[in-house]
Amino acid sequence: MTTVYEKSKMLTDAPMSYCPGCTHGIIHKLVAESISELGVEGRTVGVAPVGCSVMAYNFFACDMVQAPHGRAPAVATGLARALPEGVIFTYQGDGDLAAIGTAETVHAASRGENIVIIFVNNAIYGMTGGQMAPTTLPGQVTQTSPYGRDVKTAGYPIRICEMLATLDGTAYAERVSVNSVPNIRKAKKAIKKAFENQIAGRGFSIVEVLSTCPTNWGLTPVEALKWLEENMTPYYPLGVYKDITAEEGK
Repeated sequence: MTTVYEKSKMLTDAPMSYCPGCTHGIIHKLVAESISELGVEGRTVGVAPVGCSVMAYNFFACDMVQAPHGRAPAVATGLARALPEGVIFTYQGDGDLAAIGTAETVHAASRGENIVIIFVNNAIYGMTGGQMAPTTLPGQVTQTSPYGRDVKTAGYPIRICEMLATLDGTAYAERVSVNSVPNIRKAKKAIKKAFENQIAGRGFSIVEVLSTCPTNWGLTPVEALKWLEENMTPYYPLGVYKDITAEEGK
């Protein structure tokens, strides 16, 4: 019988621990397929920080390093400098990257570190019970904003791709989503391109992925996909925010 589809060898057989309907599993699949298709499994090292992705080392079949909360870009910087032929990526949530890890992220991008960051934005702190995150939308109800995020006291959500695109060291910044089949295909293309940039030594690449959190949003998986489309994408528009290969005409 002809094999139509098989799981990427970059994923282990460990059962994933994510909540039902969570799209982390889809993003894991896209990262794994991209690495396998580029043939760099043997020299890839991933960095898993604190958050829903804390157990990522159980799921990716490559070397993995555990980082303290928010410090994944700093750990990845050390790995990239110690292993110049390595393919180094971080897998981070919004509570990790856009809050405690903001400084590490900004300065890694500013230095043009040759790493890939996969940034999962579900607009909430997922692992710790659904508190307001730096990416929580105005008016969004969370455990710590029961009346909705009030921008007068909590400020506005941070648009990470737009911010990092202003830095000279950033080679590539794109925001994608995994709420539909067409968007999943675009996300795969973006993630693979980020790894291609690193292999070519072009510098810092980040792919921000809009993701669902049905459990903490209090929605069904289907409702969560619709909520993402109707609420997150207007505030976080999908698209390429910086691509030096396009600017250079390559």
